[in-house]
Amino acid sequence: MDSSVLSLLKTFTHYFLHLVFPVLIALVFYRNSWKKVYLILLATMLVDLDHLFADPIFDPNRMSVGFHFLHSYYAIAVYFLLLFFKGNLRVIGIGLLFHMLTDYLDFVLWHH
Repeated sequence: MDSSVLSLLKTFTHYFLHLVFPVLIALVFYRNSWKKVYLILLATMLVDLDHLFADPIFDPNRMSVGFHFLHSYYAIAVYFLLLFFKGNLRVIGIGLLFHMLTDYLDFVLWHH
């Protein structure tokens, strides 16, 4: 496959999973409050602020999960525990875990 097509597919997939798929999660599981839930899911992308502490800040060949402190396995365990709470904490946990899954898939799918 042409490298420019592959790059476009990678970019589309990454942003689809970060921005569009959370709408589907909100609509399917939180139909009555989907707008609020979607905004919370989007807000969990602030977890990427930990990239600012890395050098370089962005490295396309670096696996985020397990490298950045808010993407660490300890942090992921805390995000998992949030699933056992009700309300917004559960939604935050879902958003953070889905973010980690997206970052993991992004690396695994495109760096083999």
